[in-house]
Amino acid sequence: MAAESPLESLQNEAACPICRELFKDPVVIDCGHSFCRVCITQCWEGSDTNFTCPQCRETVQQRNFRLNRQLANVLEIARRLSAQAAKGAGGKGLCREHQEPLNLFCQEDQAPICVVCDRSRAHRAHTVVPTEEAAQVYKEKVQAYLETLREEREKLLGFKVIGEGKTWEYLDFRKTVSGCEAGKFQQPVEISPELEKRLSDFSQENIVLMATLRKFKDTLLSEPETGAHRQVTVTLDPDTAHPQLALSEDRRHVRWGHARQDLPDNPERFDTELCVLGYEGFTLGRHCWEMEVGDGERWAVGVARESVRRKGWISHNPEGGIWAVQRWGRQFQALTFPETPLPLSRVPRRIRVSLDCEWGQVAFFDADNEAPIFTFPPASFTGQRIRPWFWVWTGSRLRQCC
Repeated sequence: MAAESPLESLQNEAACPICRELFKDPVVIDCGHSFCRVCITQCWEGSDTNFTCPQCRETVQQRNFRLNRQLANVLEIARRLSAQAAKGAGGKGLCREHQEPLNLFCQEDQAPICVVCDRSRAHRAHTVVPTEEAAQVYKEKVQAYLETLREEREKLLGFKVIGEGKTWEYLDFRKTVSGCEAGKFQQPVEISPELEKRLSDFSQENIVLMATLRKFKDTLLSEPETGAHRQVTVTLDPDTAHPQLALSEDRRHVRWGHARQDLPDNPERFDTELCVLGYEGFTLGRHCWEMEVGDGERWAVGVARESVRRKGWISHNPEGGIWAVQRWGRQFQALTFPETPLPLSRVPRRIRVSLDCEWGQVAFFDADNEAPIFTFPPASFTGQRIRPWFWVWTGSRLRQCC
């Protein structure tokens, strides 16, 4: 049997135990195991108590998990590096300057380079390794961070025990103090030197880790080679439209209507949110389209996964499978979580949506002056069909530009 490549090993080590894909929005639960937030949420859906870890089967009493931002950043770097190695192997990922495959990785500059760059004066004295070897390094970083999470959990449990002991010592000490009113007794409990040192070391480790990750993010997560985006015509899918949305006969224009239409409640239709999807879907390539938003003050445009929830209330953000920008009155926002305010210099009347399926990138531009509006961090669209997504409320309408 052929030996497992570093990239394959990296994907196995950094895979969610439930979906077996690279972690997306990773969270850790009380037993110390990590999962995609969506995966563990769906796994525990319908349970009110006695939540069980899908990996170790340990039972936890509360539906409690927290986001691992550092792990998410490291995994995003690993995902980028894996994608870059795959592109280089296929002759598609090319150096901007020399048009050669980016098969090497510069340790000093923390960036993929080609063989010509390697021989240039800029990189001659630098340490350069094959891209797959760099991927192996990131595999080890992921493993080390997962181990750090397990150790962190043990530390926190230890701090809890120490804290509970200090609380009882504090209460006993207060009982011995005579003549002091409870409201005036404000001296904090003295933290033992050992605990203070452990807290200081723990904080310092986090500072170093965050600084390192910030450096990696600034260097490796640079803009990908975009190339040309294919201009497409978007038609709206009437089977997905909320009953209060009115579509034009040519299915290129949608507006909010007061009356709720008598339409079949098919599985594809949004029944609560005022949304509609484009009929077209994309799994490969780079595509863009323009929507005329006019003077409407309640709208949102973007893209959504084919699997986006259609029934009930949904999250208008990447966690809910949607990447979009929104106008809400005088406010413009990117629908992240929480929303990101967009201080635009002018009110756009036409929005260009740019989708790069390969890099998992969604960007928005003012189509009249080419000014960038917002670009979402890269996501994983592998194997996913992505469709145009629109949300329209009172007084607003959207129209596909010619």
